[in-house]
Amino acid sequence: MSLEDLQEKADVRASNPVPGAASFSKFMTVLQIIADSPGALDMAQLTRRTRFPRGTAYRLVSALAAEGLITQSAENGTFRLGPRLLQLAAKTWEDSDLRTIAREFLVVLRDATDEAVHLAVPSNNRMVYIDKLVGSSSVQMQTSIGGQVELHSTSVGKAWLSGLSENRLREIIKGLELTRHTANTLTTPEALLEELKRIREQGFAFDDEENEPHIRCLGSPVFNRQQEPVGAISVSMPVYRHDVQRHELCVRLVRETAKRITAELSRIL
Repeated sequence: MSLEDLQEKADVRASNPVPGAASFSKFMTVLQIIADSPGALDMAQLTRRTRFPRGTAYRLVSALAAEGLITQSAENGTFRLGPRLLQLAAKTWEDSDLRTIAREFLVVLRDATDEAVHLAVPSNNRMVYIDKLVGSSSVQMQTSIGGQVELHSTSVGKAWLSGLSENRLREIIKGLELTRHTANTLTTPEALLEELKRIREQGFAFDDEENEPHIRCLGSPVFNRQQEPVGAISVSMPVYRHDVQRHELCVRLVRETAKRITAELSRIL
């Protein structure tokens, strides 16, 4: 087939858009905005953010809620992604090569520390947990697979950021809202960049009650064959179970585990 024929076919497709594509695009716009700001926008704010007519925004939100793709808080009227969408995403995560490859290493890490371990991947300037294993203690972090956390205040987020090229890193930091969650949260680009420099040098990130009070986490990045960071792992524990000896143990184990996952991932992907 000639270039002229290919161009003619492309022109025909462009002049005959797929039925429903415009509506689908609007649904995706609403979902993306909610995903980027979970629990932060009510109906009025969401309508302003989408720039759709009020009636259109209401119809889109109603349809998404009816299908379980979004939920609305009864307390303040804000929106989050719904259970059905998270279930669909979980199906993807279950089949994820990274999750499959990392699982046996995470089990060893969990057993060696007897603490909660997480595997997270980047998504829209956040990290999403795609796997979690817990230790034997009844006191654990209230996290779940599918949960999203911020980049600047978590060990998995900071670990992933530390693996980026300098240009990509600065580009992402420009788009972050460095929200303060505790007195220890890093809230300026300068402080975050200085912290990431230390993380690169030492090979692990430390969340010292920066995201949640009374919780400390240690994380390391996981890389693909091209040495691009594709995710991060972490060990998390309450402050009362964290001391110098456990810190040193977890630092060594989380770095070793991340390197082993990276090595295995590089063989396959």
